[in-house]
Amino acid sequence: MAYWKRPSLAVTVDYGQAPAEAEIRAAAVIAEYLNIPHKIVRTDLRRLGTGALAKNQQLPIAPTPEWWPFRNQMLITLAAMSAIQANCSELVVGTVESDNLHNDGTPAFIETIDALLSQQEGGMRVRAPAAAMRTEDLIVSSGIPFSLLAWCHSCHVANLACGVCRGCQKSREARNAVGLIT
Repeated sequence: MAYWKRPSLAVTVDYGQAPAEAEIRAAAVIAEYLNIPHKIVRTDLRRLGTGALAKNQQLPIAPTPEWWPFRNQMLITLAAMSAIQANCSELVVGTVESDNLHNDGTPAFIETIDALLSQQEGGMRVRAPAAAMRTEDLIVSSGIPFSLLAWCHSCHVANLACGVCRGCQKSREARNAVGLIT
C-alpha cells in the first residue's frame, strides 16, 4: 500500500502481536526506500488478544485462528492518534477484498470508522483504496518491485514465515498468482 499510495507518513503499531518485530522491520525498510518518515506506536495488548496473533486460545466466536477482538478498530485508532500529531488529515489502511472475512475488514466497517474519526477534532478521514482488490491485483497495481515485496511480512504466528498459517498461505498464493514463486 505504501509503495502504491506514497503517504507522507508510515505508522506501524506494535500491539503485542506475535510477528511485531518482523512487521516493524518490513515497514522500516519500505519507508526508508520511499523516503517516508516512519513512526512506531508500541502498546502491549497481549492480555486482551486471542488466537494465533496473541499466541493465545481462540475464542469460540472467532471466524479465523488469527482473529483478535476489535483489532482493526484499535489499530486505526492508535495510528490515527499518531498521525494527527504529525498534522495528517487522512489515514490509508491496507485492507484488501479477502479481509471481508472479518467484520472489521468490510467496506461498511471502513465507512463507519471513517465517519467516526471525521466527527472528532482534526477531522481525520480513513480510506481503504484496495478494499475491493485482490491481494495480487494490489501487487500488480502498485508496481512494487519484488525486492521490496519480499520484505512484506504476512505470517500470523512468528517473526520468520512459518509457511503454514493463513497469512503465509495467502502471501504465497498472491505471489504465485503474479508469477513471483516464493
